[in-house]
Amino acid sequence: MTARGLPQIPTLTDLYQKSLLKAASPSSIPTGYLANSTINDHVGLIRGDITRLRLDAIVNAANSSLLGGGGVDGAIHRAAGTQLVKECATLGGCPTGEARITHGYDLPAKRVIHTVGPKYFYDEGPESLLRRCYQNSLELAVREGVRTIAFSAISTGVYGYPSLDAAEVACETVRRFLDGDDGDKLVRVVFVTYEQKDVDAYNALLPKYFPSE
Repeated sequence: MTARGLPQIPTLTDLYQKSLLKAASPSSIPTGYLANSTINDHVGLIRGDITRLRLDAIVNAANSSLLGGGGVDGAIHRAAGTQLVKECATLGGCPTGEARITHGYDLPAKRVIHTVGPKYFYDEGPESLLRRCYQNSLELAVREGVRTIAFSAISTGVYGYPSLDAAEVACETVRRFLDGDDGDKLVRVVFVTYEQKDVDAYNALLPKYFPSE
């Protein structure tokens, strides 16, 4: 399968212009989230395989061992090759909500940011932990000079986080970061969906936190 770079990943501006993303009603937009065409140009949305994206970094929904698992985690490790797990083994694991960075090896992406999402029915304060996953990944990306980054839907698989609630945390956290002092250091933040439940969730939440003009 051919890798996809930025030209093949539509921005929110593209999706609004092509009517592939429906604008939110003004009453549904949370206070303070104004339409911003510049930010919408810097956010992408695509459905597909995150391991095929040619970006500076992709974010792995890892487990705390960082040694690979099922779902997106397993797919990233398989696509990256054996060198990824060897590097991960030197990191000493990763607590829930934190993030670590490695090389991408055989992936089209140059780097992998590994973050450990909360188990929805097990971890205390799952919303706060999930928010930290996105915030810490973004902060780590900026520190490491990453300019283009893609997120999968963290914790919405076997960890049981409801897709709509998870998408709200993701959209809100990313929008606040892009509005902040370091937001202009990222050229593109891409949300990657795969399952229909996540597609539906992001189609519903992105217009609220990234309104069209």
